[in-house]
Amino acid sequence: MHDIQQTDGVGTDHMDRLIDENQAADILCYSVRALQNWRVRGGGPKFIKVSSRSIRYTRRDLQVWIDERKVSNTAQATI
Repeated sequence: MHDIQQTDGVGTDHMDRLIDENQAADILCYSVRALQNWRVRGGGPKFIKVSSRSIRYTRRDLQVWIDERKVSNTAQATI
């Protein structure tokens, strides 16, 4: 997974801008199909349902999802 924290010169607008599922999948290094499955089954990052066929994500929500899964050793409980 890519770390998408804010960097110098990138404002909060960048983190809150809507991105499509292809961009989100690329950031997470997962397939679009995995994102689609998580939307049905749960467990994936929060998403925005713009319409019945239009799904968007924010980089901020992806980063929160990534951060929730960070562990320091294999004995730590996972989500």
